[in-house]
This record gives sequence, C-alpha cells and structure tokens, in this order.
Amino acid sequence: MALQKIYAGSKLRDLRGQVSLTQKDFAAKLGVSLPYLNQMENNKRPISTTVVLALAQEFGFDVTELSSGDAERLVTDMREALADPVLDAVDPPLADLRLTASNAPALARAFLELHRAYRQTHERLASLDEALGREDGQMQPSPWEDVRDFFHYCDNYIDAMDRAAEHFATLGPAHATLQDRVRTSFRQHGIELRFAPVDTLRTFDTETRSLTISEYAAPATQTFQMLIQLALITQENLLEATLDLARFQTVEARAIAKIGLANYYAGAALMPYNRFLEAARETRHDLERLAILFGASIEQVAHRLSTLQRPGAKGVPFFFVRVDQAGSITKRHSATRLQFARFGGACPLWNVHRAFETPGRFVRQLAETPDGVRYISLARDVLKPGSSFGAPVRRFAIALGCEVTHASQLVYADSLDTSNASAYEPIGISCRICERTHCHQRSVPPLERRLSVDSNRRDLLPYDVA
Repeated sequence: MALQKIYAGSKLRDLRGQVSLTQKDFAAKLGVSLPYLNQMENNKRPISTTVVLALAQEFGFDVTELSSGDAERLVTDMREALADPVLDAVDPPLADLRLTASNAPALARAFLELHRAYRQTHERLASLDEALGREDGQMQPSPWEDVRDFFHYCDNYIDAMDRAAEHFATLGPAHATLQDRVRTSFRQHGIELRFAPVDTLRTFDTETRSLTISEYAAPATQTFQMLIQLALITQENLLEATLDLARFQTVEARAIAKIGLANYYAGAALMPYNRFLEAARETRHDLERLAILFGASIEQVAHRLSTLQRPGAKGVPFFFVRVDQAGSITKRHSATRLQFARFGGACPLWNVHRAFETPGRFVRQLAETPDGVRYISLARDVLKPGSSFGAPVRRFAIALGCEVTHASQLVYADSLDTSNASAYEPIGISCRICERTHCHQRSVPPLERRLSVDSNRRDLLPYDVA
C-alpha cells in the first residue's frame, strides 16, 4: 500500500517560529535546500522522510503531530458548511479544501465561524417570538457551541490541566487513596466536606466553605464531583490562564468552559495519564476492567480514553460520542479521521443508536465511511437515574471506536473478522454531505448532488441521486 503524502506547511512554519530560526538556518538543520523548505512550508511539496527524521532528531518533535486530525476536522466541517443550500453554487474540489485546511487553517476557521453566525441568525429569524423577545436585539453566538469547538480543536487534550491533575493524584503517602488526598486538600483549604440525603449532586457554600455531596449518588459520581470542586478551588489560576488563552467571546462561554475544564481535571485526577495509559494497554482497553481499577463509570473511562493524546505518549486515537434518545449529539470528539456532524444527529446506520435496544450490553460494529476508512465501534447505553421513585431517568448512548488498524489492541475486536470486506457496514457523517446514493436510511437528499424524480417508479427513496 502506498504511503499517504503529508502536507503540513503551517506546522513547519509554527515549529520554525517556536525555535526562532530563519528559513535558511531551519533548512540547514533539516538537511534540505532553502527553496525546498519554502515549497514544503507552502504545501507545494509533501514532507519528505528525511525531514521527518530530522524533525524528530534535531528538535524532538513528535512527528505524529504532522498528520494529526485537526486538518481533517476542518475539511469535514467545511464540507458540511458548503453543503448548506445558501452555498449550493459553490463546490470547490476536495483537494482545495485540504489545501486550505493545512495551509490556511485560520482562514478556514474564520469561514466556519461566519457560516455558524449565519445559521444562528437564520434559526433565530425562523423563531420570531424568541427573537422579538430580546431587548438588545443582538444575535450572539451559542456559548455551548463555542466551548464544544474549543475542546474539539484542542484535540480534547489540555496538557497543563492534565499534568496538574496527574501531579495531584500522586501527592502524599503512596498508600493514600484518591479520596484521602481530596479530603486532605479540603482540610488544608479550610473546606468542610459532608454527605447528605439531597438530590443535588454537589453544592458548595462559599460563605461557610462547606461542600455537600449527595449520598444518593454512585461512588464514582461522588468522587468525580469532589474532584470538580477541588479543581475550582485549588486550580483557579490555571483555569483562568487557560480561559484567557481560549479568548471566548461571551462571559457565558467562559463560564461554561470553566466548568468543562474542571470536569477535565476531575477525569485526569481520577485516571492519571501515565498510569491509566499503561492500564489501558494491559487490559486491551477493557472498559469494564478499567472502570473497576480506577473507581470510575463506563462513560468516564470511555471519555478519558479519547483524551490520551499527550505528545510523545499517545494512546490509541479514539473517537468518542454521546447521543440522546432523539439522536442528537451531546458530546463529541475524534482523534481519528472520522468526524461528527456539527449540526443534526449522527448517521442512523451507526451502532450507537442500537445501544438503546440492548440495555446494559456492549454492541460491536465494523464500519466503513465513504472515504474508504474502516473502523471498529463499540456502543453502550448509559443510564443516569434519579434519587427516588418517580424521579426522571436520563438515558444516553455512548460510542467509542478507532480505525481498524488498531483492532489488535482492543479486546472487543476478538472474534470479529476484520479482514472480511463484507463485514463492514456503510456509515456516514451526515445525510447532507454523505456521498452514498443508495442508503435505505437517508433522511434528506445530499445537498451537493442533483436529483432525478420519476413519478412512475419507486425504489427505496422517492428520488434518484445523480
């Protein structure tokens, strides 16, 4: 199989800026001519093997960063935006989109931000009652989307927060449990910790400096909530510095992101990076075994596996997604080439939807996307019950997966015939941009293709895709 050519001009320029070298000096370090480096930095030539080796040897650069999923995410997002009917006359080749994503990522993100602003304005105008009810009349971006995109383009890995949490998890005597460390830290900060028969998971009284955790919550949830509050109290400077770098446009987005970062810290403290990565490899990513070892929930383990993207110590590149019963995506991240729709639900052929049909069981699937990439996907339903009879029960489904080339590292791949092409089910990203012309579950026509409608003939769909 031919190796994929890597075009990573913007990353070469960024690295050269980090080490403060001129193009001439940088070319000498890499062992190439100045014109050749210039062509690579402008994506007119792919990164050569010689340069890849020099980047690793001379600068200690993690060469896997050259083919990270950031450009693929941008390409997928741009394709979805360009499938909007308002842009139906615009159909740039895929090669142009890839060139833009790799050579001008800032421009690509500006285009996506512009399209998102258009969609939000359009959706608000379609709901006049809500729009007219606003006193200021301003059309602000969705804070939730701002925060979700922040984590999405950080590869769902925040290095400073991750390392701070890992450091905390090793404080004190070696025999001390994580809860021992949490209680000790609370005492040092003058915080009273108590458990009470209340429905609210976590309540912190800033005046009395008392933290109340619901005794009805599961042990993993109790520990997680304690760690969230610990982050908010002890990591204030780090949280604020990270938020400053993110440059959110609204106070609401900043507030939501702060909670998200505290949640990230909690997960990283509960499952410290190096120890968790080693355990994941030893158990072959057995979610149930990892949940027992670290006192975490299945969802917490799956989410944590998707964050193992530390430079120089990366885990298997997973995608992770959570959907509700309506099929709407409530959490999403992908370190793989598989990306999720920014608008609408997940592909109906994906096994994440089947998880609702088999509660308490893992559902395995071999799947292939329209670009020919094959994946193994694991899905399971997640229940979040209330604390009393009649209390509402929240129900979700989660999916965790990776490209099939990593299947040998997953216990869930055992007994699956990964070499059989017919074993792979066809899935897509979203019906609006999916290129499959004969999908029996298609909800809307692909917006980039012309349709042929024959009233005297009916197949799976009431139209044919040209």
